[in-house]
Amino acid sequence: MSRAAKLTLAGTSLFAIGTIAFVHHAQQAEKAAMHQGVVRDVEQQRLKKERQLDFEMQKALEEEYKKIQSVHDGGTVLDKHR
Repeated sequence: MSRAAKLTLAGTSLFAIGTIAFVHHAQQAEKAAMHQGVVRDVEQQRLKKERQLDFEMQKALEEEYKKIQSVHDGGTVLDKHR
């Protein structure tokens, strides 16, 4: 095999190995980024659910307090215990 053929073979082999390494690295980076996106989405869903539960609890407490407390309505006091 001639020197030119050996250099061509070595060059194309190195190029192929470099391409494979680059694609592998790019896929790993993309996979990591997608995983971070999934983690972020799960965390956002957890926070949304937690806030919704807090809101529902506050609404229930408000209703309970309205049942047992006097309500001021336009200057008149309406006592719900009478």
